[in-house]
Amino acid sequence: MANPDLYAVLEVDANASPEELKKSYRRLARQYHPDANADPGAEAHFKEVSQAYEILSDPERRANYDRFGSDTGAGNPFGAGSVQDIFDMFFGGMGGRPPQRRGPQPGPDAEMSVEITLDEAAFGATHEVTVNLPQRCEQCGGSGCAEGTSAVTCVECAGVGQVQRVRNSILGQMVTATPCNRCGGMGTRIESPCTACRGEGRVNAGSTFTIQIPPGVEDGSTMRIAERGPAGARGGGNGRLFVHLRVASDERFERVGDDLHHEAHVAFTQAALGASIEVPTLQGTHVLEVEPGSANGTVQRIRHEGVSHLHGRGRGDLFVHLVVDVPIDLDEDSDALLRQLAEHRGEPVREHAAGLFSRRRGAKR
Repeated sequence: MANPDLYAVLEVDANASPEELKKSYRRLARQYHPDANADPGAEAHFKEVSQAYEILSDPERRANYDRFGSDTGAGNPFGAGSVQDIFDMFFGGMGGRPPQRRGPQPGPDAEMSVEITLDEAAFGATHEVTVNLPQRCEQCGGSGCAEGTSAVTCVECAGVGQVQRVRNSILGQMVTATPCNRCGGMGTRIESPCTACRGEGRVNAGSTFTIQIPPGVEDGSTMRIAERGPAGARGGGNGRLFVHLRVASDERFERVGDDLHHEAHVAFTQAALGASIEVPTLQGTHVLEVEPGSANGTVQRIRHEGVSHLHGRGRGDLFVHLVVDVPIDLDEDSDALLRQLAEHRGEPVREHAAGLFSRRRGAKR
């Protein structure tokens, strides 16, 4: 062997158990087998690994190697049962089963985005979508064949769609199966193709259909719609269409889960004395009672006016956040009234500049 350290070749230490040797050998054999590794040096490495395991898997030969650093004995080059292990490893227990016919394959998946409103997300809706994808050719019905003709069995693969090749290796005969190049793995060939689809059995075309959006979906949700994706070649079924939902922003509400939040502006007099105000909901308006002395940022909860629960009954809640507006442009009468109120309550306030209102009146002339 090129490398005298057999344990290093198998990537184990000198105290490795028989099971560890076997496990490492199987891993390396799979990695460097010529049928699985196209590297020019893989075959030589594979032989080194096999020879190392040949010696170390036999207790007597391993003892000689550990004692003298070499081995001259003979034995089973793969150890007990390892030939079957290798065949199971590479063939997966095929047992010579005939390959399955492939035939037309389903089309790939496709995806698209759809924008919906908050109301549609909350209560669900039917939405019309249009896609431009490969569709089954109407002229040939998806067969790909010209009118009055049909596909013929591929002589290369006998209609299987795969070609098996047998090659000899140090493990014996290795069988590999690859898609047939002559028919592209279909098992049949078209000698007179359809003029509309040129033998593909499908053409690019637009289609419009309706999707049902369930209530409670969130921004970024994805709907999977079976058999609405691209058609497969030569009569293959349609793939899946993934519809990504984008919920448009709404100036009335901010959504958090299934709850909605709304900012309601009230005058400082309404906040101080209390009032009845109207706030929007998804289905109209609601009369909200503002309690006297409500501070800026007070939150009031309106139950069951939020978004429908996606996986259950009921709806979320609506939270109204009060924003108390303080006037910044007071007329002379309002200013005087507020100063009287401040004086009555014993609250010191800033004196306005002399002639303030006279200057304002002069500016208006």
